[in-house]
Amino acid sequence: MSTSGIGRRRFLAQCGGLIAGGLSAGLARADARPLRFGLTPVFLNNDLELLGRLRDYLATACEAPLQLVTRRTYQEITALLVSGQLDAAWICGYPFVVFRKELELVAVPVWQGRQEYQSYLIGRADRHFAAIGDLQGDVHAYSDPDSNSGYLVTAAALVEARFEPSTFFRRSFFTYGHRNVIRAVASGLAQSGSVDGYVYEVVARLEPALTAGLRVLRRSEWLGFPPIAAPVREPVPGRTAMLRRALERMDRADTGRAVLSLLQLDGFNAGNPALFDGIGRKIAMLAKGAVP
Repeated sequence: MSTSGIGRRRFLAQCGGLIAGGLSAGLARADARPLRFGLTPVFLNNDLELLGRLRDYLATACEAPLQLVTRRTYQEITALLVSGQLDAAWICGYPFVVFRKELELVAVPVWQGRQEYQSYLIGRADRHFAAIGDLQGDVHAYSDPDSNSGYLVTAAALVEARFEPSTFFRRSFFTYGHRNVIRAVASGLAQSGSVDGYVYEVVARLEPALTAGLRVLRRSEWLGFPPIAAPVREPVPGRTAMLRRALERMDRADTGRAVLSLLQLDGFNAGNPALFDGIGRKIAMLAKGAVP
């Protein structure tokens, strides 16, 4: 299992590779480029109807052609975002905190009246669970090494309980998708898993058969919901403000309301970076390897 999480040296090396590989090549006129909006696996991106409606709404509201950019890992999208090859992206709070100086907060989703969510530890419905130590020796499914709910929260909880995250589980692996964590535990490929609570609740509603044999073993405290972020140095000046307005007004248009309904979100509001302070504390705890 890789437990390195987000490393600035590793990240910057990847950025250099991406740029050297020509991924930053665009149209000669920067203002003629489409608005490039990145999506990570925190997003429920396997729904073609949802992606189409999101593209249509943002293209109309921002008065620019829209290019949705998806990648398999959080690191790939973060690399493109911080290096200015994306205008904005829906990322996780973990990379947002790590690269806070390079990123601007655009908007934060509102889910069930809050701009926060929880990380879930899940297992089979008949699983005994009283404390996190009961999972010792499990085969465990994480979502992504740079995911707050799908890795960081569990690793920090293990450190807080005086366990070593890298040796606590008999085996652990990354599924690179929260739905995949649910599938891994439901199929018996893993005995337990770390998953985004919002994604779990949406999947439970839309695909009840998938979660029927599972239960939530542990819920974390409330933490800042995965935000929309943009580079501090805008690739195209003015686009961040335009995108912020479009997101905050999504509930005022039929197409926007359809997107929110598919996402099961209330809307998007301007967020306060302080929402992510709890994630910052977990990053610091994991870095130190002990309870502060």
